[in-house]
Amino acid sequence: QVQLVESGGGLVQPGGSLRLSCRASGNIFSIYRMGWYRQAPGKQRELVAAITGGGITNYADSVKGRFTISRDNAKTVYLQMNSLKPEDTAVYYCNREQEGSSWWGQGAQVTVSS
Repeated sequence: QVQLVESGGGLVQPGGSLRLSCRASGNIFSIYRMGWYRQAPGKQRELVAAITGGGITNYADSVKGRFTISRDNAKTVYLQMNSLKPEDTAVYYCNREQEGSSWWGQGAQVTVSS
């Protein structure tokens, strides 16, 4: 089992920045993929950014150049969000995949509004 705890959401004005953090605990393996997904009201959950244990990253086109995913160990991943737009408003979920299984965090609300 793996537990994911997210932090760092909140309300920010357009053009502002936020950083989300996700810490994994439990049965942690060094081969993994961790990512951030988001779901806005009435929309499907979508991938925002992901990073593997080897450091390979990928981003949704809508956030390229504005968001950066990073990690400091096998347990913690961050999402630095800059130049935020109202359309970035959503619940952001942390996800971890390892050994053929997938786990989700509880979600962090990000609201971009003036």
